[in-house]
Amino acid sequence: MKLNEPMATDVACLRGPVHLAVDLGASSGRVIAGASDGGKLRLEEVWRFENKPVRVQNDLLWNHLGLWQNITEGLRRANDQVGSSGEAKIASVGVDTWGVDFGFLDEKNQLIGPVRCYRDPRNVGRLDDALQRLSREEIFAESGLQFMEINTLYQLLAAQQARDVGYQNASSLLMMADLFHWMLSNERTIEATNASTTQLLSPETGTWSAKLLDTFGFPSQWFPKPTPAGTPIGVVQGSAAEITGLHDVPVITPATHDTASAVLSVPAEEFAPASPDWCYISSGTWSLMGVELPAPKITPLCAELNFTNEGGVHGSTRLLKNIGGLWIFQQIRASLQRRGTAPSWSEMVAEAESAAPFSMLINPDDPSLLAPTDMIDAIGILATKTGQPAAANNGVLFRAALEGLALRYRVTLESLERLTGSSIRTIHIVGGGSLNSLLCQMTADACNRTVVAGPVEATAIGNVVMQMIGSGRLGSIEEARGLVRNSFPTQTYTPRNSEVWDEPAGRFAEL
Repeated sequence: MKLNEPMATDVACLRGPVHLAVDLGASSGRVIAGASDGGKLRLEEVWRFENKPVRVQNDLLWNHLGLWQNITEGLRRANDQVGSSGEAKIASVGVDTWGVDFGFLDEKNQLIGPVRCYRDPRNVGRLDDALQRLSREEIFAESGLQFMEINTLYQLLAAQQARDVGYQNASSLLMMADLFHWMLSNERTIEATNASTTQLLSPETGTWSAKLLDTFGFPSQWFPKPTPAGTPIGVVQGSAAEITGLHDVPVITPATHDTASAVLSVPAEEFAPASPDWCYISSGTWSLMGVELPAPKITPLCAELNFTNEGGVHGSTRLLKNIGGLWIFQQIRASLQRRGTAPSWSEMVAEAESAAPFSMLINPDDPSLLAPTDMIDAIGILATKTGQPAAANNGVLFRAALEGLALRYRVTLESLERLTGSSIRTIHIVGGGSLNSLLCQMTADACNRTVVAGPVEATAIGNVVMQMIGSGRLGSIEEARGLVRNSFPTQTYTPRNSEVWDEPAGRFAEL
């Protein structure tokens, strides 16, 4: 199935209240309908579309208007299909997206200027600029967040220094999901889990840091009290209702940060245990690896290891590390496409499986791989810089991208156990990366832990069940996770030959 083609769906066969999840990732978006039927949650994908940043001169921008057009098309199709059934009714709609990015509104309720991508080149160097005003220790004490140049704080500093027209004329700042909720409902909110990705929010109080806002000169009126996940914020407003047919349908904020929604769908039996024996990897373009805790860890060790305390649902904390994810694997394919070859994902995995192990080591978090013009060229330069031979064939590149991730997971697992003082026995991999059986087995082997892979549609599931909690159809997180366990299959991978990863892990540490 190609993007933006009509899809064969059974939305009309859903029973009872139907919740519509708009799930936007950094490479694609979807509109998914979900409903509980007979004790199981059923999802139907209505519309899928591409999401690619657009380069204009030196700027990297999101096509937010194209995204809105696709969102409304998907919602219209869902409404048409549900309307053809006499046994279902659309109960709510909610949007989740990636974190850190934002748009500006002016006092006349108009969107100002472009919406920039977190990989925009103008963000480069802004973290260093910020540290001229406050130390790492002071910023971490206020925010508890991992230091990454893509964070909202540094993007805002870039806008401030560039005298950006949006920055200078804004009356409101909206994170990406909140921007689309405003388009849907005409309500301006900032949902709490996405607010926690800005590096401007205190994880201990859940309120904006006055010290950070004052130090960097960001207007406090841009930052209203964060809205908890599961909050009904209004109904689909007139113009959006005309386009979609969703008249008087409630808009309920899910956990709008896609990782927070994905973590909600982890099929574990506990919610935010003080001593977790499981961790998660939300695996896609990025890998977010962490544990779910009842409270943040604002400690010197957490700062030293550069972990992040992001907000989870119902007051929980997602203590995690942002890892480069499948971005490198994806961009190798994009480089090959530009060279005239276009291997399928399955062909790439097969070639990786056949390649010699550990022929090349790639750190997925190397800064040179964040947004290169050509990923294969960038890997070649990095190999030379680190004293490694060039890749003998494409299979070596494919395998190195996956092995690098598994080795990064191993390091992160060790850090998580140090931070929590607990022994983690199980790694839950959710999201699209859970379909990559080679990566899942590599993770089990590298980490010497049992891996439970699935569900695949983790973010959409989390979006739907949070809407169900917000509408009163589910009573708790534990009940939601029970529904997930009963509804979606998982695949278990057990470690084998873990000792062969010890020597490469030593070399990887030197990178």
